[in-house]
Amino acid sequence: MKGPLFYSKILLFGEYGIIKDSKGLSIPYNFYNGALKMDENPTPSAVDSNLNLKKFLKYLSDIDTNLVAFDLEQLQQDVQAGMYFDSSIPQGYGVGSSGALVAALYDKYAQDKITVLENLTREKLLKLKAIFSEMESFFHGKSSGLDPLNSYLSIPILINSKDNIEATGIPSQNTNGKGAVFLLDSGIIGETAPMVGIFMEKMKQEGFRTMLKNQFIKHTDACVEDFLKGDINSLFRNTKQLSKVVLNHFKPMIPKQFHTIWKAGIESNAYYLKLCGSGGGGYILGFTEDFQAAQKALIDHKLEVVYNF
Repeated sequence: MKGPLFYSKILLFGEYGIIKDSKGLSIPYNFYNGALKMDENPTPSAVDSNLNLKKFLKYLSDIDTNLVAFDLEQLQQDVQAGMYFDSSIPQGYGVGSSGALVAALYDKYAQDKITVLENLTREKLLKLKAIFSEMESFFHGKSSGLDPLNSYLSIPILINSKDNIEATGIPSQNTNGKGAVFLLDSGIIGETAPMVGIFMEKMKQEGFRTMLKNQFIKHTDACVEDFLKGDINSLFRNTKQLSKVVLNHFKPMIPKQFHTIWKAGIESNAYYLKLCGSGGGGYILGFTEDFQAAQKALIDHKLEVVYNF
């Protein structure tokens, strides 16, 4: 048995902001993927994955059936038979490893599921998001449901606000362009729950809430609009501002050894860094108008291009 592939995702803009109704833009990232599988001779990592599925199964059997009902009998049989999630998506890297698993399980075991082939109205998208939010909360304590939604649909998702999401098209890449969005590998595994905890603590301070609304969300929204319009000059101006705001107000989410190179990018304009997911490790997202120059400046780090301008 081998199920269909579900891809990783990248939230280009909107991390933390979407909790407070900023815009967001999430795109599938086909470099990593995962699928449900069974093997005669499972590897140790397959056995681990199967154990996690057993715990997840217990959680899924308690989900409100008015929201989503699963074929729990079949799921239980398959899990008992050794089913696991075979994934190349790195965990704790902000590219949606749990989201792909949630999407795969919904696809295979949900009853009356909403399929990708339907006319995806806003109501259907919001229903899927609510289901995925509930399912993925098992992993993070609180989930927006966007990662699984992106993985399940495998199309870019534009978040206008909590209750207003739509499938969207993004400008096609310029494969000969010098500019790029890239991933920088921090070499550290990040954990979502503690980072969200820090954010929620900060949200108790009035000054932080004001900054979030007047600076962070303002620049995030502008970045999303610029990216979708293909306005590169404005996009880089706003990404620079966003990078500054994150460095000043989200320091705990940036691994200490990256504070200096974060600042260097802003000062030299060679690249601008931002969080990819909740931060604390994993990937850091970079934007540059000249990828070769950014590579030179970040020579000690592993970079992966996600999108070319």
